[in-house]
Amino acid sequence: MPEPRNIPPFRNAEERKRNFEEVNLGFDRETAVKEASRCLQCKNPRCREGCPVGVNIPAFILKIKNGDFRGARDIITVDNNLPSVCGRVCPQETQCESKCVLGTKFGAVAIGALERFAGDFVIGGDCPAPQKKIDKSVAVVGSGPAGLSLAADLLKHGISVTIFEAFHVAGGVLSYGIPEFRLPKYIVQAEIDSLIKMGAKLVTNAVIGKSLTIQELKDKFDYIFLGTGAGLPSFMNIPGEGLPGVSSANEFLTRVNLMKAMEEDSATPVQRGKNVIVVGAGNVAMDAARTAMRLGADNVTIVYRRSREEMPARKEEIEHAEEEGIKMLLLTSPVAILGDKKVEKVRLIRTELGEPDERGRRRPIEIPGSEFELVADEVIMALGTSPNPVLTKSCPELETDWRGIIKVDEFGHTSVPGVYAGGDAATGSATVILAMSAGKRAAMSIAHECGVI
Repeated sequence: MPEPRNIPPFRNAEERKRNFEEVNLGFDRETAVKEASRCLQCKNPRCREGCPVGVNIPAFILKIKNGDFRGARDIITVDNNLPSVCGRVCPQETQCESKCVLGTKFGAVAIGALERFAGDFVIGGDCPAPQKKIDKSVAVVGSGPAGLSLAADLLKHGISVTIFEAFHVAGGVLSYGIPEFRLPKYIVQAEIDSLIKMGAKLVTNAVIGKSLTIQELKDKFDYIFLGTGAGLPSFMNIPGEGLPGVSSANEFLTRVNLMKAMEEDSATPVQRGKNVIVVGAGNVAMDAARTAMRLGADNVTIVYRRSREEMPARKEEIEHAEEEGIKMLLLTSPVAILGDKKVEKVRLIRTELGEPDERGRRRPIEIPGSEFELVADEVIMALGTSPNPVLTKSCPELETDWRGIIKVDEFGHTSVPGVYAGGDAATGSATVILAMSAGKRAAMSIAHECGVI
C-alpha cells in the first residue's frame, strides 16, 4: 500500500497573518526523499501530459528519491526555467497532480512541492553554458514569466537577448503581482540574476510605446517578443467606484509588492482599511485580501457573485485565507459603493445561479428585493485584467481582438513579421506556467528561424 501524501509545513495562521514571511515552508531533505519514494515511475506518465511545458516529472522525482537534488533540478530546467517559482505558484492540483494515478485513493504525489525543493536546492547556482554565439538578437519586451522563459531558451542557443522592463524592477507579475508571503522576491531575483550570468542584458524603466517604439526595436534587433502581460484592471462601473478608498487589486498589490507600501516611510503608501471588502474570487483576490489583513485590517470580506464551487482561486489559497480569518460572502454582488467624501458602506444584492454562460459557468442572477449594506472603509476590485493599450496603440499594424489582446498563432507569430507575443498579452489573464509555455513555443520558433534547431 502506498504511503499517505506528505504535506509541507505551514506557518501558524495567527502568527503569519500580520507579517509577510513565506507561509509554505517547503519540504526538508528527509521529507522530500520520502515523498519522492511514493512515485510509481509509471511507464506512461500521465503527470507529464498534465504539465504545460512537459517537464519529465518521473525522472526528476527519481533523482530526488536517490538523493541527487542537483540532478533533479537539471532535469526540470530542460523544460522549465523557473522551478522555484512554479513549485510555489502553479496550480498543480489541476495540472500534473490531477493526472497522478495515486490521486484518487492515496493522494497524488506532491509534484509541486518536490519541484520547489529541487529548485531551491541550487537556486542562483551554476547556469547552463550557452552554445556558440550566433549573430542574431532578440528584444524581449516584458520580464514576466513568458519573457523570462523565452530569454533563457534563446540564451541556451547562443542568441543574444535584451530584456526591456517598464518598472524599475524586473520580474513582471512575479514581482508586482504575487505577495512576498507566497513568492519571496529573492527567488525571483535569483532567477533573473541567472539570466544575466548567461549573458542577457536588462533595461528597466523602459515603456515600449513611449520611450521606444516597436519600429525602433525592429531597427535594432532581428526579432521582438512582446510579453507585456495584462496590467489594465477591470471595474464594475457601479455608482461610487470613484470614491477615495476604492482601488484595483492590481494597483494595491503593485504598491505593496514593488513599492514596499507596507513600510511606514513608503513613498507610495496605500490606505490601511479596517473594514475591507475585496470583490472577486481568483488568486489575485485572495492575495489582495490576505495582504489587507497583513496591513492591519480588522475585518476582510471576499465578495463573490457565484458559489464556492465556481471560485477560480486555488483551493490552497482559499483555505489559507479562511485560516487567517478572511470571510467569504458568496452568491452576493455589489451594486453601489456609498459614502460622502470616502467609502463608508457597500450596497450588495443576493444572487442565485442560473443556466451556464458561454464559458460553461452558471450565470449569476440577482434576486429582487435582497439588497443589504455592509460597513466598509476600503474596497478592492479584483475582477481580472486586460493588456495595457499603450504598446498596441503605438503599432496600429499589430492586430488585436476587441479586448486588446494581441492575436497570435500557435508559435506566437503576430501580424507583424519578426514580432512574436505570448503570455497574458496574447491570452488575457492566465497562469504563470501557461505564460512560460507560450514563451517556450515562441523561443523554439525563433531558434528554428535562426537555424540553430
